[in-house]
Amino acid sequence: MPSSGSDTPASPRGELATRTLTMPADANPSGDIFGGWVLSQMDIAGGITAGARSVGRVATVAIDAMTFHRPVFVGDVLCTYADIIRVGRSSMAIHIEAWALRGRMGERVKVTEGTFTFVAIDESGKPRPVPEQGAG
Repeated sequence: MPSSGSDTPASPRGELATRTLTMPADANPSGDIFGGWVLSQMDIAGGITAGARSVGRVATVAIDAMTFHRPVFVGDVLCTYADIIRVGRSSMAIHIEAWALRGRMGERVKVTEGTFTFVAIDESGKPRPVPEQGAG
């Protein structure tokens, strides 16, 4: 479903990583969901994606180019989409978009996007190589 903004694409970029219903406990007194809560949902989505790609434990090391486009409201379903844009020796850059389904089933709008960097780590928390695609 297209959004009303002409500069916002009608479709999310990447693969669906998480979906969650926003609740009153996640909002300010005006009913807007806290940006930090949205950011944490995006970090979870990136961690799931990076962990699957690296076949193991990962840590967030940077968040770049974060942009909040629109508010998220209580009762929206927040969907996060992740797209791996770079894989290095031990790190991965992942573009993450958050889209809201207004009132659980209504219009789908892009609300936030950013680039997160994760590092694959071993049991001791030290960087480890990301396996080649298809390995593991």
